[in-house]
This record gives sequence, structure tokens and C-alpha cells, in this order.
Amino acid sequence: MTPPNITTKRPSGRGIQPRKYRAIQRRDLDSLPQLSGLSTEELLGMKAVAAVLPFRVNEYVIEELIDWDAIPQDPMFQLSFPQPDMLATDDLAAMRQLIADDAPAAEQSALAHAIQLKMNPHPAGQMEVNVPRLEDGTPLPGMQHKYRETVLFFPSQGQTCHTYCSYCFRWAQFVGMDDLKFASREADSLRRYVTQHSEVNSILFTGGDPMVMNASLLSRYIEPLLELDHVLSVRIGTKSLAWWPYRFVTDNDADDVLKLFERVVKSGRHLALMAHFSHPRELETRVVQTAIRRIRDTGAIIRCQAPLVRNINDDPLVWTNLWKRQIVLGMVPYYMFVERDTGPKNYFEVPLARAYEIFNKAYRRMSGLGRTVRGPSMSALPGKVLIDGIAEVRGEKVFVLKFIQGREPSWAGRVFFAQFDEKATWLDHLKPAFGEKEFFFEPAMRDIKTHHRAPAWGDRSKFVKRLSEFGHVEWM
Repeated sequence: MTPPNITTKRPSGRGIQPRKYRAIQRRDLDSLPQLSGLSTEELLGMKAVAAVLPFRVNEYVIEELIDWDAIPQDPMFQLSFPQPDMLATDDLAAMRQLIADDAPAAEQSALAHAIQLKMNPHPAGQMEVNVPRLEDGTPLPGMQHKYRETVLFFPSQGQTCHTYCSYCFRWAQFVGMDDLKFASREADSLRRYVTQHSEVNSILFTGGDPMVMNASLLSRYIEPLLELDHVLSVRIGTKSLAWWPYRFVTDNDADDVLKLFERVVKSGRHLALMAHFSHPRELETRVVQTAIRRIRDTGAIIRCQAPLVRNINDDPLVWTNLWKRQIVLGMVPYYMFVERDTGPKNYFEVPLARAYEIFNKAYRRMSGLGRTVRGPSMSALPGKVLIDGIAEVRGEKVFVLKFIQGREPSWAGRVFFAQFDEKATWLDHLKPAFGEKEFFFEPAMRDIKTHHRAPAWGDRSKFVKRLSEFGHVEWM
């Protein structure tokens, strides 16, 4: 397809000194001057965690985001550097000993792998029931199709990040667990699958971080989708605005990326950057604010989401300030997630009751513009489940829960109840209220897990007929 001529004049990055991206990894811990104040034992603990869980930062994070006078409590340090308590005590001690003894790399890797397998590397049935198939039965392991309207795509070249979040729920993709890695090298497979599924109207590119790819690669994946009338929106899940905003300002192909965004918008689609901002400090630098302006000038919408993470943002005032700053910068507060039950969850998790309290206190301080945000929400096996309230019903204290999205479309919007449990941190810790033996969705989930089948989306032919009646709308 021939892209339209782009004539938009966007704000420049004039006055912002370009940076050359350089990944700082485990092998660099000894040489980082900012860590010189740590004791040998403290540094050894950091190395032990970095041997098990992914670690990567860059100079922007180190020099402009972290307050080194406030470590280890500094939230940006907690968000990007390994902390000893992220591993169980025995596992930490065992790995520390191997490193201190300068044990062979193979021995260290074997222990790391054994620890990793105990940390629930792929929660919510991602490997079992989310992987779609073409009509000829060919599985597509680089994709997920959990909800009727949305397909997730994991481009193989985007399976890394500019910096790894210490809480990352997709950590298994970055530590060599190739059998658990979502990736696809075939842009054609994505197009073929979406062509065969007219009920899909939204594509979410995720990873890793798709924005580590150059503009040419990103275009190769996205542009063929613009030829499909039933694709109405393209989403890109990314932490790059927080971790490497130079991607949109001074990187060599920054303007080419923005031109691609403009082509998507001018094709009549909604383009959304699903930006991960975990703390207000990530929005304070001049370069991130310039990057936000440049993206918004393409017509793309920036929607902001992050998990609630202990030691980083488990404070209502942090969320209030985060959402208010997002609004001022022209972005849309979108989701507060519950930290997933994977990886170093014991270090980062917040009880659901506390999560609800934090969300509500922050939400009450917002004007209507900020109440676009939803949360706390769990992306669990049956779907996205919102903690909608804590109430007393029939004399029983309960969690009021609501499906925002359901693996079965009929579940979306449905309210249900669980016994109140002040210690519960995830959906599968909860028990049905009012003496019920199981939640309403559990029989269907047993069937889905047993037969590895796709959700019951109803009569596809009727859906396609309704879609053809709706037609494709040119929004611009």
C-alpha cells in the first residue's frame, strides 16, 4: 500500500542532548560508580537475584530517574534494580554461595533454572488456553487470543525492553526459558489469523516491548493490518516512554516511528500507546514530556497503566499525583492492575483489600477527567476481574467483583461475590460467598482447560453479517 504524504510539523527535540542507548546488565554491577557505596555482601545479594531474574537498565534510568541518595528505598531503584528479598531466603543463600565460590557458570545456571521453575513463570493459562490456531489447525505460539475482539501479538524482535521492571510478570521471556517464550517471526501469520477472524477488531502488540524494534520492522508488522477493514484499532504496549523516551525524540529513526503512527491514524484506525508509568517521577524529565507531545501530535492516544506494587507505589498519594500529571500532559489514566502471581510476587504483592483501599483513596481525589481509570484489576485466567467494592450482604462481609473482560464474552460486566479475606492477593485465593461451592465461571473454565478450546464466541457468521452492515468507517 502507498502511504499518504505526511506534512505534519511536530515539536522538535531541539535542546535535548541525544543519548546512545547502552544496556547495563549483571556483568556491569561491579563497575557502576553509583553502587560503589554498597558493601560486598549487599552487592553479592544483588548479583544473586540478577542471576535468577532478568536485570537490565540504561544510563537514562541511572542518571535521571533514580535518587541515589535515597537507595535502597528509592522507588525508581526498587523498580529497576534487583533486591535481595525478591528471592526466598534459602534460594538467595544458595545462589550467593555459588557466586561467592566462583562456581562454574553451568552450575549457577542450573540452580537459577530450578529457582525459576518454582516462581510460576507463566500465570493465567497463557501457554495452555490462550494460544490460537489457524483454520488448518496450525498453532501460533507468538500470539494470544483470550478475548473475542482482541489479539495479542508478540513480535520476536520485540522480546526485550530498554530496562526490565523488577516486578515484571513476563520475566520468563528474558531469562533463557525458550520453551516458555512467546514470539512470532511471521507477520504473515498474524495477518492470516486476523483475516480468518472477523470478530477481531483490535490488535495489541506487546512483548517485551515492541518499541525496541526499529521503525522499518514495526511497519512491517503493522501496515498489512491496515488493509483489513474489520481492524479498527492498533495498540502498542510499551514502557519506552518511561525507560527510554529518546526513542521518540532523538533516536535515529524517531521521526520514522512518528510517521508510522500518523499513517495508522490517517488510515482511519485508533492508535493507542498503552504506556506503563509506575511512578510520577517517570513523568518529570524534559525528554519524556517532549516525547509525549510528539506522539500526541501524530493523533495517537496515550493510555496509561501500571500495577500496584509494594515498595514502589503502594500509596494513594503516589497514584493521585501520577494520574493528575498524566492528565496535565494530555494522557488518559486507564488501569491500575493487581501485581500478577508470578516471579518475586512475595516481595511486591499487595493484599486485595489494601489494593482496593489505595485505589479508592486516590480515585476520590480525582476530577471526572481522571475517573477514566479502572482498578484494581486482576488479569486472571477467566478474564479481567475488577475489585468493585467491599460490602456487607446478608450479614456477610464480601468482595464485590466484576468482570471487565471475560474469556466468555457473556461474562463481561457480570458482578459476583467472594468471601472477604484480608490476606488474599489474587483471584484464586478467594472463595465464593453465601455458601456457594464454586464461582459461576468455574465449570466453563474446567471445560476450557480440559479441551484447550477457544472461548465460546457464538455464531461467527452472524457477527460477520453485523460487521458488514456496520461497514468500515473513515474517521478522518
